[in-house]
Amino acid sequence: MQTIGVREFKARLSHHLRRVRAGHSLIVTDRGRPVASIQPVDAPRDTDWVRVLVAEGKGAWGTGKPKGTERPIAAAPGKRASDIVSEDRR
Repeated sequence: MQTIGVREFKARLSHHLRRVRAGHSLIVTDRGRPVASIQPVDAPRDTDWVRVLVAEGKGAWGTGKPKGTERPIAAAPGKRASDIVSEDRR
């Protein structure tokens, strides 16, 4: 566990929070006296599988709006969208 002064912690908060997210623990001191301990929160178990995929390089966290499909569905006059989707899935 690394010890860091409150002034340094405040000045570089985002940097230190990224380190905590990466698994490091910190002890924050004020004039040499420990005042806080900061450690990562355990990830909810329902997202562990996502973290494994990201770590293996098989997935990535979303970074914006979806880009859309490579083959847009052509609209046909008189057809419902659900029928077009069903046909495309065959």
